[in-house]
Amino acid sequence: MIKVALFGIGRIGRIHANNITQHTLAQIKYFVDPHSPDIAEFAKSFDATAADTDTVLGDPEIQAIVICSSTDTHADLLLRSSQAGKAIFCEKPIDLDIQRARRCEQAVRDAGVTCMVGFQRRFDPTFESLKKRLDAGEIGIPEMLTITSRDLSPPPLSYVNCSGGIFRDMLIHDFDIFRWIMGAEAETLYATGSCLIVPEYQTAGDMDSAVVTIRSQTGILCQINASRRAEYGYDQRFEVLGSKGMLQAGNHRPTEVIAATAQGISTDCTEPFFLERYRIAYTMELKHFFNALTTGAPVRTTITDAIKAQELSEAAVHSWKEGCVVKIKSSSTT
Repeated sequence: MIKVALFGIGRIGRIHANNITQHTLAQIKYFVDPHSPDIAEFAKSFDATAADTDTVLGDPEIQAIVICSSTDTHADLLLRSSQAGKAIFCEKPIDLDIQRARRCEQAVRDAGVTCMVGFQRRFDPTFESLKKRLDAGEIGIPEMLTITSRDLSPPPLSYVNCSGGIFRDMLIHDFDIFRWIMGAEAETLYATGSCLIVPEYQTAGDMDSAVVTIRSQTGILCQINASRRAEYGYDQRFEVLGSKGMLQAGNHRPTEVIAATAQGISTDCTEPFFLERYRIAYTMELKHFFNALTTGAPVRTTITDAIKAQELSEAAVHSWKEGCVVKIKSSSTT
């Protein structure tokens, strides 16, 4: 039984807490959240204890740390957890400062601990099936990837002010999809965007609509179109064009019922938010994490994957601000 401490009982922390209880390999011993007034009551509902960071990291029973707290806490918790010899699951990003994130990567490497980053889309059954079929050669040599990434509604300005912006907060997942699905690294990147939905985002130095074009080192092309608003539901899909055909991964819906009447044909709208869209993926990624700790197998989404996706985010920010094509030069460890 792997004893776990979970940091942060906000929206994603509560999802992970409930998912951990589904795994026979793991048990939550501690919750840590100094900003939550109901932390003690919440912990008790899981037969766990509310604690502080020093208590958690000093407890030899704790083998794994799950970091779901605010982004500004991730780096410190990663550094301290790795120094304490704990395995780590951390939500993205590692830190909004890429240099600090790289120091965390090196600390994890030096400590020799397992560190998995929460790119849950890699564990979505539809996306995973497409990846397997692509790798099996079903459509020949992959040549082009098109990603659509649209939220149901824009977040409040208060969130945008501290999120790091659309490229670091939202599209970092799409940059990871590019690397994973195509098995490629970027050579050049061009990004542009506008405030078409919430003009006030300009005051935060951000945008609500963006397009990114990536050329890989082998010439594969990728285009990402992103929007903070899609009135019809949360829209996450992509398609791969290959030398022998095309593979598409579509949206999920609450049901797959199709209604056909004299008035027309209709289906359910897509799932309303990422929490519903990736419900299964969140379960599967933690299952993978604990299985890896039990068997000694490597995790599929490493801290290096997080750094490389963030490097593309930083390149997108630079490209957008300067209006130029950016040549990618990765400096993360390999």
